[in-house]
Amino acid sequence: MNACRMIAALSALLLAGLPALAGAPLSSPRPEPRPLTGAASDHAVAADPLPERVVIMTSAPGVKHSPRPRNRPPHRIEQGISVARLPAARPDRAILVTLAPGVRRSPRPRIRPHIRAEDPLPRRGRAANVTATALAPSIPAPGVATGRQGAVCGDRAIRGQRLSPIRGRLGGCRIANPVRITEIDGIRFSQPAVLQCSAAKALRRWIRKGARPAVGRLGGGIVSMRIMASYACRTRNSQPGAKLSEHARGKAIDIGAITLKNGMTLSVRRGWRDPVQGKILRQMHKAACGPFGTVLGPDANRFHRDHFHFDVARYRRGSYCR
Repeated sequence: MNACRMIAALSALLLAGLPALAGAPLSSPRPEPRPLTGAASDHAVAADPLPERVVIMTSAPGVKHSPRPRNRPPHRIEQGISVARLPAARPDRAILVTLAPGVRRSPRPRIRPHIRAEDPLPRRGRAANVTATALAPSIPAPGVATGRQGAVCGDRAIRGQRLSPIRGRLGGCRIANPVRITEIDGIRFSQPAVLQCSAAKALRRWIRKGARPAVGRLGGGIVSMRIMASYACRTRNSQPGAKLSEHARGKAIDIGAITLKNGMTLSVRRGWRDPVQGKILRQMHKAACGPFGTVLGPDANRFHRDHFHFDVARYRRGSYCR
């Protein structure tokens, strides 16, 4: 009897609980995040609506970010959004980085095209449309250096640069293969001299066999020369109606003084009449007759009172020296 009563009581309880079980969920609900309170709420992101595909990273004071995984790059790319790591010095500042749709990473900066100074500047808004002319290698203008500083004219003692062909404004005023000389046989020039190689080689022979022996050991020897003129597209002595000068062909050079190692200067203008310097300068002048076809000095005319004029023009009767 007792067993029958217990079965009947359990049946009654089951029948009474069926309506409540009918509305029960099939699975337990997922936990929802609790709202931030206290210090954490001070660093929460504002409730403003965020644009689409934006990631904001925040960190409360004192909270360190997780270490970077070894097998991942320094930046994480998620659906076109680059999220930078928070700097350790400012963990409380949010970092917001966005990329254009479809861009996987920031593009690398490209090298800007080089535009020469003489080219016209591109109009505003067209900087990217640089013409091919601005990018093409420039053609050397007349007299522009086309080689590095070094030995020229096939002689290691002659130092300078090769130049592009020079065509002057007057007929015959040109040099096919000019060179800019800065030093010969260790003697520096006060300014570069533009010459043909024939004139440069003649000057080298005069330095070795004429100028250096004339000076000897005086003042420690020659260290430099004052160059007064080399190539110039003009007539003789710049006189109207005169013949074309050998300077216009790169065959002539004018020298005004010789400087020695101790600082002493042998000036053609001041030393030509001097008993000591004059003897050395006259010896130099005489030694140039041979390497050069024309040699002019202070005794030639009023146009050469302050310098020596040397050129490689040749005459039937030999060198012309005055």
